[in-house]
Amino acid sequence: MAGVRADYDRVLKQRNALLKSASAARRGGRGSDDVLSTLEVWDSHLATLGGEILAARLDLVAALGPLVAAAYDTVSSGAGPAALEYVSSLGPDTELVPDRAALVALLLAGIERRRREELDRGVSLVGPHRDDLLLRLGAAPAKGYASHGESWSFALALRLASYDLLTGDGTAGGEPVLILDDVFAELDTARRTKLAELVAGAEQVLVTAAVAADVPDLLVGDRVDVLAGTVARA
Repeated sequence: MAGVRADYDRVLKQRNALLKSASAARRGGRGSDDVLSTLEVWDSHLATLGGEILAARLDLVAALGPLVAAAYDTVSSGAGPAALEYVSSLGPDTELVPDRAALVALLLAGIERRRREELDRGVSLVGPHRDDLLLRLGAAPAKGYASHGESWSFALALRLASYDLLTGDGTAGGEPVLILDDVFAELDTARRTKLAELVAGAEQVLVTAAVAADVPDLLVGDRVDVLAGTVARA
C-alpha cells in the first residue's frame, strides 16, 4: 500500500491547498467558483484512493483483532479482553465494510456533507488521514485507563499479533525476526514468563536488555554483551 499512501498524501496536500485558497477567497468576498470546480476533481481522487486505503485497513483490523485478543489474554493471564476498533471520520453511525466501491461512495457523501465546514476551516476533514485506531480493554479505552503493566501488555500483544499475521500469510518471504527491545524490564515476573513461553518457539528472536537477569531462562541462545564501548560474545 506504500504507493497508494504516497498518492493519497499528494492528493490530500493539493486538496488542502485548494481549500485554503477557497477559504481565503470567501473571507475576502471574492468569487471561488473556479476553485470549487477544481476541488470536485480532487474530491474524486481523494475518495478513490481513500476507499482503497480504508478497505485495506478494515481488512487488517479484522485479521489482527483475534490475534491481539489471544496474545493479550496469554501475556496478561486473562486480564482482558483486549480489542481493536477502527474509528472513521465518517462518523460512528456509518457502517463500514471492506468494499472499495461502497467506501468510495461513503467518502464522497461525507465530503459533500462537510463541504461548508471544510471551506470555513480550509482543511480536509473526511478521509483515512482523520481516522484512528481505538484500543480497548473491556469496555474502556486503553488510553487514559490502562495501567502501566496493561499498556505494556497491550503493546506486546500488538507486536506478537503482527508477527503471527506475517508468519501465517506467507507474505514476509519466510518467518520474520521477532524483535523485543528492552521489554522485560517493564514486566513483572509472571508476565515475563508468559511472554517467554509465547515466543520461545519462534525461529529467530532478538532480545535486548540492560540487565541480563531480566531475560527469562527459557529464552536461551547466543548472547552478546555491550559494555563500556566493547562488544563481546558471552
